[in-house]
Amino acid sequence: MSRPNKVGRRHLIIPDTQIRRGVGTLHIDWAARAILKYKPDVVVVIGDWWDMPSLSTYDSPGSKSAQGRRYQKDVEVGNEAFERLVAPMNADIKSQGRKKTWVPERHFFFGNHEDRITRALEEDPKWEEKVSLDDLKTPGFLRHEYLKIVEIDGVCYSHYFVNVSSGKAIGGSVQNRLAKIGRSFVQGHLQGFQYARQEYPGGLARNGLVCGSFYTHDEDYRTLQGRGEWRGIVVLNGVSRGDYSIMPLQMDYLRATFGK
Repeated sequence: MSRPNKVGRRHLIIPDTQIRRGVGTLHIDWAARAILKYKPDVVVVIGDWWDMPSLSTYDSPGSKSAQGRRYQKDVEVGNEAFERLVAPMNADIKSQGRKKTWVPERHFFFGNHEDRITRALEEDPKWEEKVSLDDLKTPGFLRHEYLKIVEIDGVCYSHYFVNVSSGKAIGGSVQNRLAKIGRSFVQGHLQGFQYARQEYPGGLARNGLVCGSFYTHDEDYRTLQGRGEWRGIVVLNGVSRGDYSIMPLQMDYLRATFGK
């Protein structure tokens, strides 16, 4: 059950977290508290919640960075963080009793890092009966396969979007993505924050949003100059027919408002 909203619904988006052992996760608690404050009708986790370095193809077997990596630990650290994200929300829902006034719609999109499990199963038989997407726990969330597009209130969601002819990711500016996708869209995958709006006669509008970073650590592959990109979560207010009012919440704001 969602709260009534005559001007559209509210979506709250959790961009890529890339959780792995050894990185901070306090910001997950901040996001959990933000969900309770804003009471969104829809919660979207856009993918790459788990980093899954144990299945990375970028490190050769026996390399120093590959030593000590263990699949089960990669899974557990993401599961524990996800439970912290949903526990306050579930407690609030339970406290409402039988006449519930707020039960958000919840969606989880598998990203390319979670898809490492699928690729491992396809490429090496040794992983059979050892790894599974079912190991990744997202309680209460409707799960969407990697690169599936799901439309919610006129906004198309996916971890990222690909060219239907080439199968390659649609890149370039957010304006270019908006033109190629042709619909209002939200994706993760790419670090930072990009947003564009295109208006049409008759009050119609299309909005493009790229938001792919919600973590406090720095990725090793990012250069010093490439670090410091926008990080946070995003609230979309009044979502209807693909249009909305956007409210990005940066990490510093979340820390100051919801850090305890």
